Amino acid sequence: MQVHAWAKKLRAAGYAPSTVSTIVKILTMMLADAADERLIPANPIQPRRRGRRRHQRRPEQLWATPEQVVAIALQAIALVGLWAAILIITAAWTGARWGELAGLQRINTHLDDGVIVIDPDIGALHEINGHFELGPPKTAASARTITLPPFLITLLRAFLDTHQHPHVFVTADHQLLRRSNFSRRVMRPAADGNLDRVRPRVRVQPVVPGLHFHGLRHGHKTWMIADGIPEVGQARRLGHEIPDEIREIYSHVAPEVEARILDTLQQRWLDALTSLRDNHGAAIPKPLLLAA
Repeated sequence: MQVHAWAKKLRAAGYAPSTVSTIVKILTMMLADAADERLIPANPIQPRRRGRRRHQRRPEQLWATPEQVVAIALQAIALVGLWAAILIITAAWTGARWGELAGLQRINTHLDDGVIVIDPDIGALHEINGHFELGPPKTAASARTITLPPFLITLLRAFLDTHQHPHVFVTADHQLLRRSNFSRRVMRPAADGNLDRVRPRVRVQPVVPGLHFHGLRHGHKTWMIADGIPEVGQARRLGHEIPDEIREIYSHVAPEVEARILDTLQQRWLDALTSLRDNHGAAIPKPLLLAA
């Protein structure tokens, strides 16, 4: 109850909901570790739910097709530059979370091996009180190695040659990414369009109005479901918890599952570029074409 009251005060003081959520999340992780070490009886922030379950329907989460993702990325280039487009494409084709990509460093980007590594200790960038801190990702299962389709390896390799920052994804001014700024300046107009604005600097069209950055991760899972990827393969790639007995079985099919995931993701990229170029007359920038 005290933590919930504290969070309410933080919101009343003007902190963004995402900032308050991050603060409470980190405290929750600390208390969970304390409970695991038996320093406290239990994590008080996550008590067991009692009483009747709510039967309210959750609003359906928006997601984007590969073609829509590339269309949004093209508009992001017009709005702020190529770096934003590559971030959006990487999120959609890896299923990684915002904090995992904002915190991704060169030392954990192994393009010769075709993977990025979400480190268990410094695998996510947390923004608290306006300050950045590298820390653990959302859950223990979130620490993982994500394989990359061939086009994305080429795209990231060329992109890393454009700057020397230790982090992979930074702004055009080589600054760390702030989620609120990215949402306001890039994600919202690139997905929603800005037809309601009078004489904007760049006119962009609506693609998937209301789509949030996390919707790219949701779309990645939706693609895997459509491509018949086993649920355990989806969970491993997205960093979801996998029961021990399933993990044992998965270890024997991992190479086949990973190969199928990469093949289908590569094909989805090629099909999206072809459709946008041939059916919609979209001009595909050279850096994206070189990755095709």
